[in-house]
Amino acid sequence: MSDLLTRHVKPVLGTILALVAMGLAGDVPFHLGISVFDQQALGIILGVGLAVVFIAVPARGKAGPDRTVPVYDAFFALLAIVAGIYFAVRYPVLSNEFYFRQTETFIVGIVFIPLVIEALRRTAGLGLVTILGIFLLYGLVADLVPGQLNGRAQSFPNLVSYLGVDLNALFGLPLVIITSIVVVFIFLGQLLLRTGGSEWFTDLAIGLTGRSRGGSAKIAIVASGLFGSISGSAVSNVASTGVLTIPLMRRGGYSPQAAGAIEAVASTGGQIMPPIMGAAAFLMSERLAIGYSEIVIAALLPALLYYVAVFIQADVEAARRNIPPIPREQMRPMGQVMREGWFFALPFAVLILALFWLNRRPETAALWASATIVIVSFVFGYKGRRIGWRDIVKSISATGAISVDIIVIGAMAGLLIGVIEISGLSFGLTFLLVQVGQSSLFLLLLLTAVVSVILGMGMPTTAIYLIVATLAAPPLRKLGIDPIAADMFVLYFGLLSMITPPVAIAAFTAANLAGAKPLQTALLACRYGWPAFVLPFLFVLSPSLLLQGTALEVIQSVVTAVAGVWFASAGLGGYFRGNLDLLGRAAFTTAGIALLIPAGGFTGAAWIEAAGVVLAAAALLRQVMANRRKPA
Repeated sequence: MSDLLTRHVKPVLGTILALVAMGLAGDVPFHLGISVFDQQALGIILGVGLAVVFIAVPARGKAGPDRTVPVYDAFFALLAIVAGIYFAVRYPVLSNEFYFRQTETFIVGIVFIPLVIEALRRTAGLGLVTILGIFLLYGLVADLVPGQLNGRAQSFPNLVSYLGVDLNALFGLPLVIITSIVVVFIFLGQLLLRTGGSEWFTDLAIGLTGRSRGGSAKIAIVASGLFGSISGSAVSNVASTGVLTIPLMRRGGYSPQAAGAIEAVASTGGQIMPPIMGAAAFLMSERLAIGYSEIVIAALLPALLYYVAVFIQADVEAARRNIPPIPREQMRPMGQVMREGWFFALPFAVLILALFWLNRRPETAALWASATIVIVSFVFGYKGRRIGWRDIVKSISATGAISVDIIVIGAMAGLLIGVIEISGLSFGLTFLLVQVGQSSLFLLLLLTAVVSVILGMGMPTTAIYLIVATLAAPPLRKLGIDPIAADMFVLYFGLLSMITPPVAIAAFTAANLAGAKPLQTALLACRYGWPAFVLPFLFVLSPSLLLQGTALEVIQSVVTAVAGVWFASAGLGGYFRGNLDLLGRAAFTTAGIALLIPAGGFTGAAWIEAAGVVLAAAALLRQVMANRRKPA
């Protein structure tokens, strides 16, 4: 029985989950002339997803390929499926007659909520369960909390009924977005994996950057940035690409700490890299009710500056340690790489065309791109390998299996939002932080940054964004900060928890793969990723760094920001066409920071930027003259 569940039932459930999610994304019921609520599909998806968790993940210890499923887990899996089907069938009645069917809605909630909590514990650990438990407890005793955080307490039956059925709770926006958008992009990634697209992109990264000094690190930066944008989790990206890139950097001459830090920073940066941003772009578009293209345009320059800094510091490290390019025998000719897999660029061209020119929804664009991968792989093939029906079926099944973790997190986020809505916590927290901001905007930003880092510890990108945007962003918007800038601010600092001690789970994972000391790797990752700690404060002060404003303001911001990142990175790394002495490092770093400050950020900012230009020129001239005096 247990062997049947793990080997046969689990893949079938994964396939059902993915097909229902893709059917929801593709509006299949509408095209068939069937009237279905989205929440009915969500009931099936959540029930099946919970069942997969109970079959695949044991209550204690790690899951093995031949896991024996105990009777209680089989019961939980069956209960989850039955609850999902029941909710799907009864939802039209429960939604219309919510106040007249309190007993029935309570039963739905009292079944789903404990199952979600246990599935969350198994997949994400006790950290998220503790956070959820605190919020659920607050919903019951909110009226006893003193001060501005005092809220509306709910009775146990009312809270359970509301969280289990209401559109602002368990089956709300987070679960809708994850099932209708994120799952489709996971399917896109699975198709790339099985058709050779992932291998081709790695070869492309090697061809583009392998010939420069420190090429192994630059390959890791490009590859991890590309895959990190799709993966939705910095940790999973480190675990998947780091297996290849970290040994490559070690063989190239980078220290274990440097190799782990570069991989962690590059994978974390993928979560802010357009056009996908680890699915955060779609969530942000839905939350702010603005066009997806606006989000992508706003995120472009900060992501560019982030990777410019990482590239420069990898290059500085290579120059200081005299790390050579990748040996030619390990590289394939660029022409051969392009001939073998040029067609893999077509799905991404279709994705971008559908999103930006045809204004299609993200899920529709992802389905088109997925269909394009299937077509080009079948027509051209990669290294003699063409996609077949078995590959497509395996991709669908794997999509469902991989998606369950993020679906459970989406359900958790819905429960959090439900408690916040029904208790009025958002108003109290916003009022409290706004009071802080009225005395000092910088203090509010600093406090919000710390809160975002704490809330983001150990979570994937979608969960990070949903939590920090719900709790930490409203006070910033209340004080007149641009909504995109506010959400980007909390997203950045939520993601920085991936490399910031004491948790720094992405850096610690990379350190484990590199055989390095975890804390040293995390601290070095913070140094390499320093722009992410600075840029959010700057684009809050001046939205021109988010490409908002006149053409002249944007051009000036782009030029000075890139120059600022370049000079500051060189100063921090201690190298610019030769080793920098202490005075040179201080001059380069100070000039870079001054250049980063937007001219329109605050009164006197333009003078600081002008001083940065002068100091940068002086520091550069001094270094050139010093190099000329050195013997050849």
